[in-house]
Amino acid sequence: MGATSMLVRIAGAVGLMMVLGQAVDAAVPQTMRAAATDAAGGPQVITLHTLPVPKPAADEVLIAVDTADVAVWDASVRAHPEELKNAQFPIVLGSDGSGVIAAIGERVRGFKTGDPVYAYMWDNPRGGFYAEYVAIPANQVGHVPPGLSLRDAGAIAASALTAIQGIDDSLHIKSGEKLIIHGASGGVGSLALQFAKLRGALVLATASGEDGESFVKGLGADSVVDGRKGDILAAAKRFSPDGFDAVLAFAGGEGFERCAAALKPGGRIAFPWGVSPEPKPTVDVRSSTRFNAIAGPQEFERLNQAIVAGKLRVPIAAEYPLADAAKAHERLEAGHVLGKVVLRIH
Repeated sequence: MGATSMLVRIAGAVGLMMVLGQAVDAAVPQTMRAAATDAAGGPQVITLHTLPVPKPAADEVLIAVDTADVAVWDASVRAHPEELKNAQFPIVLGSDGSGVIAAIGERVRGFKTGDPVYAYMWDNPRGGFYAEYVAIPANQVGHVPPGLSLRDAGAIAASALTAIQGIDDSLHIKSGEKLIIHGASGGVGSLALQFAKLRGALVLATASGEDGESFVKGLGADSVVDGRKGDILAAAKRFSPDGFDAVLAFAGGEGFERCAAALKPGGRIAFPWGVSPEPKPTVDVRSSTRFNAIAGPQEFERLNQAIVAGKLRVPIAAEYPLADAAKAHERLEAGHVLGKVVLRIH
């Protein structure tokens, strides 16, 4: 469903009234469908539930979800719910997604009902995005930028924030610098590659398989090497005999070690939390930074500027209806996902 038809649906279904500056919900349903877990385990523990629609607190918005991202960290939470401090069964998975605002708390400013938005929040005590509705603090929400569909926006909130913050804040990539992106064909790496090119970097991308190499080449990589079977050091030497300025790693292990070995003396390394095995430099570097994505008004504003300026392409490898959330996790865990996996909710 496109943004226009989604707005029509919400306008008809929500019917919000403004009383003393506070949004009062006149027609949001009392219950919703949600893909949730009642126990830790494999994909099969994700089943459809009927749950109460959360009521937005004073600083929250209620989003009628259009698209939910299916991320590797969702699978980790499904298997190890203790990773969430606020975990309580049934757990509605999904840290990020998109939709339109169905209701707002009385202290919320800058949003109105019907606004197309996307959002990211780790360990939301109100539940995740694998549901028809999610309540989330307004400071974790961004307006969908011009030219980006709700489908694409729902796929990338967490991944795009991670990608641009790795490029800008952790590595401080400048035009003309030479960068290795290790794991460039994944959901985060494919976006980081585009942001690196937007910043003017020269990029050697690692990917897996001929289709992965072709995929990242199409996204703008200057040179590509198979990160598992190829000779990374030889490819790095051909591309930059004097070495690289930085490595952005979305995978660890031997492949990462070969990428790190291609750095100039005093090079920089960055990788997000959750990369396993954790990258451990064996060479002298100026900085090695492990970082988490941060969501906030300024972060979404900068991200939106980059999305528009770079005409960001959002590769979606597979999409599933909410009822098939377990199958989406099976696809994710099968590996070799070029881009993103999503759930279409509305």
